[in-house]
Amino acid sequence: MTDWLALEQAEAKRDGARPVSNSGRGHKEKGDARLGNFTIDYKMSAKQVTITKKMWAKVCSDATRNALSDPALKLVIGEEDGPKTRLWVIDDTMFALMLEAYKAKYEV
Repeated sequence: MTDWLALEQAEAKRDGARPVSNSGRGHKEKGDARLGNFTIDYKMSAKQVTITKKMWAKVCSDATRNALSDPALKLVIGEEDGPKTRLWVIDDTMFALMLEAYKAKYEV
């Protein structure tokens, strides 16, 4: 049986993020991990991940409770012992800010 908590913690370590105690069930911090100003919720599956409005609303609510941090979902798709596809989901405002920073840094 897959130990999802161990996989989430390994993924957080890979990202340089700090895992949250109780993985979102705690009273002080919400979400699975924190990285910079992001509250991250990891979603992992061997074959597919479905993103719902309710799922996004939860990570947004968790981020708000974490000192108004920014929400992010990280999707990890692939068999436990095989190659993985890793994708980030951020909101439109954050994408615009990142695009602006990218253009400024690389003079695009």
